[in-house]
Amino acid sequence: MAILNKIRQRSLVLIIVIAMALFSFVLADLFRGGGGGGKSETVVATVNGKDIKREDFMRKVENLQRQLGPSVTSTQAMNRIWDQELRKAILDEQYEELGITVEREQMRELIKQNLSTFQEFKNEAGLFDEAKLNEFIANLRDISPEPSFLGDSPITYEAWTNFENDIAAGGKYQSYFNMVKAGLSVTLTEAEMDHKMENDKVDIKYVQVPYSSIPDSLVEVTKSDIADYVNRNLKQYEVEASRDIYYVEFKEEASATDEENIKNELIELSQNAGFSDLDNVQTFINNNSEIPFNDRFLFRDKMPLNLVDSVFPLKVGETYGPYKQDPFYVITKVVAEKQLADSVKVRHILIPHVGATRVDPSVTKTVEEAKVTADSILNVIKSGRAKFIDLLDLSSDKVSNEKDGEIEFDYDAGMAPEFKAFSFDNGVGAIDVVQTSFGYHIIEVLEQGDKQRVIKIANLAAEIEPSEETVDEVFNQTSKFEIAIASRDFQEVAAENNYTVKPVSGIKALDENIPGLAQQRSIVRWAFEDGIKVGDIRRFNLPSGGYAVVQLSAVNKKGVMDNEKASVTALPEIRKEKKAKMIRAQISGTTLDEIASSQGQAVRTAISLNMKNPTLSGAGREPKVVGAAFGLAEGETSSLIDGNNGVYMVEVTKITPAPVLPGYQAIASRLSTTKVNTAATALYDALKDASEIEDNRAAFY
Repeated sequence: MAILNKIRQRSLVLIIVIAMALFSFVLADLFRGGGGGGKSETVVATVNGKDIKREDFMRKVENLQRQLGPSVTSTQAMNRIWDQELRKAILDEQYEELGITVEREQMRELIKQNLSTFQEFKNEAGLFDEAKLNEFIANLRDISPEPSFLGDSPITYEAWTNFENDIAAGGKYQSYFNMVKAGLSVTLTEAEMDHKMENDKVDIKYVQVPYSSIPDSLVEVTKSDIADYVNRNLKQYEVEASRDIYYVEFKEEASATDEENIKNELIELSQNAGFSDLDNVQTFINNNSEIPFNDRFLFRDKMPLNLVDSVFPLKVGETYGPYKQDPFYVITKVVAEKQLADSVKVRHILIPHVGATRVDPSVTKTVEEAKVTADSILNVIKSGRAKFIDLLDLSSDKVSNEKDGEIEFDYDAGMAPEFKAFSFDNGVGAIDVVQTSFGYHIIEVLEQGDKQRVIKIANLAAEIEPSEETVDEVFNQTSKFEIAIASRDFQEVAAENNYTVKPVSGIKALDENIPGLAQQRSIVRWAFEDGIKVGDIRRFNLPSGGYAVVQLSAVNKKGVMDNEKASVTALPEIRKEKKAKMIRAQISGTTLDEIASSQGQAVRTAISLNMKNPTLSGAGREPKVVGAAFGLAEGETSSLIDGNNGVYMVEVTKITPAPVLPGYQAIASRLSTTKVNTAATALYDALKDASEIEDNRAAFY
C-alpha cells in the first residue's frame, strides 16, 4: 500500500516518464529497422530453409497452455511445441525428398486401428463400421465449432482434423522408419565377434603405480597447458552463448515485530463469538481464516505428527495455539467428535440418468425416471435381500458388478460425498436410495471397521506477511544499494552492508529459472538484450515479493569455452598426463616384481577379463589396460600403459578362448533387435545435427 501511495503522489511525473520511455522505445525500434513486416518479427525459426511462422507457433503454445493449465509455465509449453514443430519440419523434409505419403486406404486403416474400440463406430455385430465413422465426421463438420463427444471426451471438428493430421504423420514416420529399419541387419560375423568379445577371457598379473602417489602440488600446470588441452579436445569444450550474473536479493519478509502483531491480532479474533458458536463456526472460518473449513472428521493416525498430541486429546470447544505453521499463525479448535468406523464394505446398484457424471451416451432416462427405477429396485430388495445379486444386471457400474456389486473403501477415500456419508453414518444392514452426481444408488451397508474416536477441527489462520512499514524498508534498502553501486563496485558495496552476493553462470538464452530466484524469465531476457554489456545493473521485482538487483558479469559467446572455465575439467586430465610422464621417468625395472618393489606397490591378479566389461578388480575401469592384455600372448608382458587411474604393466597368465557355437543367428537377431530399438532416437538426433536451424525463439519468449 505504501508503494501505491507513493505512485499516486507522483502520478504526473510517472505519466511523463512512461510516455518518454514509450517514445524512446518506438524510436529505437525504427532505427533498428523494426518498422514491422521484417522476417525476424514473423518467423520463430528457420529449419533447412523453411520457416516456422510466429503466429501459428504462438497459437499452438497458447492452446497447449490452456490444456495443461497452471501446471506448466509459458516457457515450458513453448519448449514442448518447439520440440514438436522442429521434429515435424525435419521429418517432413525427409518424407518430401523420398515421396512418402499416406493414401486414402492407408489413412482409413490407421484410423480404424486407433478407433476400433469406440462403441460409436461399431455396428450391431460389434465390428468397426466405416459408414458410422463417416457419419460422425460429417456431423462434426456440420455443428462446427460446437463439440460432439467421443467416448466421454468432447471433440470439435478442428480437433478431429488435428487428430487425422497426427495419424497421417505417424503413418509417414512408420513408413520412413521401416525403410531405415530394413537396413539395420547384423551379420553372422558381427554376431560371432560380439560373442568373442564377451566370452574370450584372459587372466593377468599386473602392477599399478597410481597417479595419487604423486601429490598435485608437485605438478605444475600452466595456462598454455590448458590452452593446448582445450585445442586437442575442442568438441568437449564447445558451448552455446551464455551469460553470467551476480545478484543480491532483497526479500519482503515479515519482521519479528510483524509476526508478533499478527499473532496478537489472531488471538483477538479468536475471542469473537463466531469462533465459539460451534453451530455456525464454518461460516465464521470461511469468512475470517486463510485456511477454509474442512468439514470432515479426522482419525488420530491421519493427523499431522506435529499436532496430534496437542490437538487430538482436546475436548469439543477447546483450542490449541496460536502456533506457527508456515506461512500462517493458526489457532485450532475441536468443534465436534464422534465414534466412526475407519473403513466400510457396501454393495450397490447404480441407475444413471442423462447429464450424470461419466454417463454412457446410450443412457436415456431422465432424473425422475431414474429415481422411479431406483425406488422400485429398493422395494424388491427389501422384500428379500438375496434378490440384490439378481438385479445387478440393471447397474451401470460394471467394475463393482464383477464383485457382486461390492465396494470396500476407507473413510478418506475419494468417494462421492453422499455415498460416503450414507455408508459411514448408518449401521450394518442399512439400505436405501442415495443420489450422487453419478445417478441414483441403491446402497446396502455390509460391514464396517472397528469404530474409534474422530474429531472435526476448525483452523483460524492468519498469513504471516510483511507490514507496509517492512515493505517500505525493503524498498529503501534496495534503492540505497542501487544508488551506491551506480558509482562503486557491486561486490564491495554488498560486503559493506553484509548482503549475500549470489553468482549464476552459464545462463542460456531460453532458460527460465535463475537458481535461488526460481522463474525469472525477465532477467534472462535482459541479460541477452542488444546493448547490455558487462557491468550493467538492473533491479527486478520478484513474484514472491521483494527485489533482485542484478549485475551482468560475463558475456560468453558461442564457440569454445574460455580457458579459465575449461580448467575445471581440464586440470585433472592434464595432471594425469603429467603424472604419467613423471611415473614413467622414475621407473627403471623391466619386470612386474622389479617395478612393484621399486615403487612400493604390490603385484595383483585379475581373472576372467573380457573386452565388453574392461574392469580390473582393485583398480577400476581400465579399457586401455584390458585391451592391451588381449593383444598379448600367454606368458607375454606388456610395456608401460597409461591408464585412467595410473601407469600399469601387465603379464598374461592364461588365455581362454570363447567356446565355438554351432550357429550365431540367435545372437545376430538379439543384436538386430537392440539396434532397431535404439535407431529411432539415434536417427532423429542425426537428422537434427545435420540440419541448419536458425532459432529466434528468444526474441519472443
